[in-house]
Amino acid sequence: MENRNLRKERIGVVTSNKMEKSIVVAEVKRVKHPMYGKFVLKTKKYVAQDDTNDCNIGDTVKIMETRPLSKSKCWRLVEILERAK
Repeated sequence: MENRNLRKERIGVVTSNKMEKSIVVAEVKRVKHPMYGKFVLKTKKYVAQDDTNDCNIGDTVKIMETRPLSKSKCWRLVEILERAK
């Protein structure tokens, strides 16, 4: 098997699955404020490809960078780490 380039991977929570074969994943980071030193939550949203429509809202998933699939979609689902309770 060929050695592929390193691709970015993110872990986040599914916030929307209303689209056909697409999900929205939110990644939450704790970043220290540069002046005040308090930790602030930063949220980044990614639109990812879900071919099987298997994800539900609240699932924790791993996504991987890929070629652009649409205007806003350049990530794909790798695996579902934890199902929503």
